[in-house]
Amino acid sequence: MQRSPGIRGVAAGAAGVAGAAGVAGVLAALGPVLALRGFTVDDALISARYAVHLAVGEGYRLNAGGPVTDGVTPLGWAYLLAPFAGGGALAALAAAKLVGAVAWLGGAAALGVAVARSSERSARFASLLLLAASAPLGAWSVAGMETGLVAALGALAAALPQLGAPRAGAACAGLLAAWRPEALPFAVVIATAGRWAAEDRAPGASGSAPQTPEAPTSAMQTPQTPQTPQTPQARASALQTLKTWAWPLGLSLGPFLAVAATRLVVFGRAAPLSAFAKAPDAALGARYALACFLLTGPVALLAPLSLRRLGAWPRGLVAAVAVHFVAIALAGGDWMPLSRLAVPALPATVLAAAHLAAVADLRATALRLALALAGELFALLKVGPTAARVGDDRAALVATLRGPLAEAKVVAALDIGWLGAAAPGATLVDLAGVTDPAIAALPGGHTTKRIPPTLLDARGVDTLVLLLREGGALDEPWTRSGFARGVELHLARQPGLDETFVPVAQSAVPNLRYVVLRRRQGVGGAGGP
Repeated sequence: MQRSPGIRGVAAGAAGVAGAAGVAGVLAALGPVLALRGFTVDDALISARYAVHLAVGEGYRLNAGGPVTDGVTPLGWAYLLAPFAGGGALAALAAAKLVGAVAWLGGAAALGVAVARSSERSARFASLLLLAASAPLGAWSVAGMETGLVAALGALAAALPQLGAPRAGAACAGLLAAWRPEALPFAVVIATAGRWAAEDRAPGASGSAPQTPEAPTSAMQTPQTPQTPQTPQARASALQTLKTWAWPLGLSLGPFLAVAATRLVVFGRAAPLSAFAKAPDAALGARYALACFLLTGPVALLAPLSLRRLGAWPRGLVAAVAVHFVAIALAGGDWMPLSRLAVPALPATVLAAAHLAAVADLRATALRLALALAGELFALLKVGPTAARVGDDRAALVATLRGPLAEAKVVAALDIGWLGAAAPGATLVDLAGVTDPAIAALPGGHTTKRIPPTLLDARGVDTLVLLLREGGALDEPWTRSGFARGVELHLARQPGLDETFVPVAQSAVPNLRYVVLRRRQGVGGAGGP
C-alpha cells in the first residue's frame, strides 16, 4: 500500500525546486559577470575619490579642503565605500566592484526562484537565458558604480511580490528610485502592481488573468430589499482602499522624496547636480531608449495577444518595463556604454517573460526569445570584448601618467575620475561640471561646456589634461590637434593658450590618448576660488 506524500515531503520538494531555481538564476547571471569583470567607467573613480576623503576625515568633497558638492548621483554610495577607501581610490573601486557583483548575484538568485514560482510550465525557465546573454547586467554589476546594487534592487522589486512579500518589494523599488531618479516611474508602477501578486498566485491562477464569475441569470436572482447605506461599513471600506494604495505609494515614493529633501537642505537643489550638468536632449533620449529596447531583452515582451491573458501582476511588470523606457527617453539618454539606464528594468523583463511563457504558444515564445537574445548577443559580442579591457586600460593610464602629474597642484580635465587616482593630492577642476556647480551652470552639455577663457586663471590651473580623438595625433602647435570632445576643442581654440600651456607627456594607451599640458612658468595662473 503506497502512502501519499505528506506535508513535509511536499514542502521539501518545493524547497528543493526553489533552491535549484535560485542556483540557476545565479549561474545564468554569473557568465556575463565573469566575462565583463574588467569593465569600469571614469565616474566610478569620482565616487571613489569622495569615499577616500570621507575615510581620511576630509568630508564629502571632491577636493581636500574644497567645498562640499553633490558630485555623486546616488546619495550615500560614497559613504558605503568609505570603509574600504583607506588604501586610496583604486582600493575603493575594487571594493565597489566586488560589492556590486555579490549584490547582483544575490538578486539573480531571488529572480530565479520567482521565475520558478511564476507558473508550472517548464517553458518559463527559458526566460533565464535573457540573464545569461545580458551584457548590461554583467558589466554594470562590476563597473564600480552603484549599478550592481541597483540591479539587485530591481530584481528584488520584481521577485519579492512573486514570493509573497509585496511590501518588501515595494521598499526595494523605493530604494532603487532614491538612487536612480529616472527609475521613479518604474518604482511606482511595480510597487503598485505588487498588490495583485497574491491574487495571481492563487491556486489555478498560473499567471493567467483571473476569471470573473458570470452574473446569475434573472431566473436565479433573489429579490433583495433596498438597504439603507451603512455609514460605518462605507467608512471602513474607504479606509481599507486608502490603506491598500497608501503602502505601495508610500514605500516607492518615500525614499525618493527623502533624498530630494536632503539634497535641497544640503546643496540647495532637490535634483542631483548631474541633472544640471547634463541637460536632457529629447532626440538623443528617444534614440537611446529605442536602442536599449532592441538590445537588452524587452523585445521578448512584444506579445499583445498573450498579454491579455495575463493576470494583473504580470501585466503590471510589463507596464513597469514600458514606463521605464519612456522615462529614460525623457531623461535624455546617457553617454555611457552598454545601456546603463535600462539596467533597473531588466530583471523585471525576465520575470515578465516567464509569465508570458505560461500563457503563450510555445512557438511564439521561442520566436520572441530568439529575437531578444539576438539583440543581447549582438551587444555582448560587439561591445563586450572592448568593455572587458577598460579596467586594465585605465590602470595602465594611471601608471603611465602618474609621474608627469606628480608635481601638478591644480589639474583641469573633462575626465577627472582616473586623475583622482593618478594625482591624489592635486585639486581637480571638473570641466564637465558633474561635481562643480559653477561649471554645471555654464551653457552646453557635460562634454560641450563653453569654458570661459578666464576660468583657468581664476582657478589657478597649472595642468591641463585633454583627450585626443581616436586615431588623432598631437600636432604642432598642439592647439591644432583633433580633440575628442567639444569642451577640449573649445579650450584649444582660445587665443594664446598654446603660449600658456605646453605638452609635457602623452599616453600611449589605445583609445585613451590623453595629453598632459603644463603651464609655462610665470604665465598667468594667479589663482582664485
